[in-house]
Amino acid sequence: MNEFSDTIKKLIEFRDKRDWKQFHNSKDLAIAISIESSELLELFLWKENEDVNIEKLKEELADIFAYSFLLAEKHGLNVNEIVLNKIRKNSEKYPISKAKGNATKYTDL
Repeated sequence: MNEFSDTIKKLIEFRDKRDWKQFHNSKDLAIAISIESSELLELFLWKENEDVNIEKLKEELADIFAYSFLLAEKHGLNVNEIVLNKIRKNSEKYPISKAKGNATKYTDL
């Protein structure tokens, strides 16, 4: 069972009641994720590392998650599964013995 299935169901219901599915092709959902990611970055522009308005942070993260969930759903992808698979792949690329406390890219470890 997908932990996010209720959230995705509510997103789809929200979208469909407004007849927005027609606008949610893969390309436009990917572009929307990129735009919302830029808006997230803007919250940190010219500020200290952790100096951010938490309410605005929640809003931008919610937008990114919403478009990401819709894109995953469009392609029949299970969000939990793909994230867990990526963690597994990253654990191979970044073994603890080489990567702990180190921000070096895996190709340079």
